[in-house]
Amino acid sequence: MSDRPAWQVDGRDWPNRDHSRFLRAGGIDWHVQVAGQGPVVLLLHGTAAATHSWRDVLPLLARDARVVAPDLPGHGFTGMPGDQGLTLPGMARLVDALLGVLDVKPDLVVGHSAGAAVALRMVLDGRIAPREVVCLNGALTPLGEEHAAFFTRAARLLVGLPFVPKLFAWRAANRAVAERLLRDTGSTIDSRGVDLYARLFRRAGHLSGALRMMANWDLRPLLRDLPRLRADLLLVVGANDRTIAPAKARRIQEILPRARIETLPRLGHLAHEERSGVVAELLLRELLAEMAEP
Repeated sequence: MSDRPAWQVDGRDWPNRDHSRFLRAGGIDWHVQVAGQGPVVLLLHGTAAATHSWRDVLPLLARDARVVAPDLPGHGFTGMPGDQGLTLPGMARLVDALLGVLDVKPDLVVGHSAGAAVALRMVLDGRIAPREVVCLNGALTPLGEEHAAFFTRAARLLVGLPFVPKLFAWRAANRAVAERLLRDTGSTIDSRGVDLYARLFRRAGHLSGALRMMANWDLRPLLRDLPRLRADLLLVVGANDRTIAPAKARRIQEILPRARIETLPRLGHLAHEERSGVVAELLLRELLAEMAEP
């Protein structure tokens, strides 16, 4: 059996399966879900996740918008690019290539965790021009801050050991391990969500994509470029997030003072999976407000 997630097996009952498409863009094969009509909302998931992360948000948004949600490169059912495609600028370029094939231009971009960095890099590089970017518990500052270089080297070392993703996958084959990893984010998600994450975590190829992405990312240029962001920026923070400290949003606001912060009480890093209705309502509010402006 392949170490990559297989649609016929792992995707047999995938959330929103009827909206899934498979196409080629930027030199890799993509899995993307497209639903609804109206202004375009682009949803970008975080590290080690996939489109299932938006399973309950997507249909709610699709009542009023055209929603585009891809599996990011190396994640889920999307193919693995070379290392350059797993850098932050490289991933931004690949997502842009996908949007070109789909012929869509986002009005609102929503990024969760690492997906927020991809969204901002795309805007800063002039690849898309949305009215607003919403960061859900955005991973926008280097891991370990002043020790970021060490963490990057450590990740590269791990990626260089071929047995590491398989070891992680073997450990995660135990559903209780996946459940504990998710609980450590500060979120409590339903059994269906745990099962979907565990399904992906069992695939060494999926975990390898996440590890290689971490090894190839450098967030410092993003922070340097952030003051020239032209789109509106909303930082949505789960008060109980144990993955990205809620205080990190204040640092982003110091760099870009016009950024707004909205806190979601009692929710953790996977807030959009815990309370999909709350998050979808917030996103629709932002979309309608932006579309109403001249």
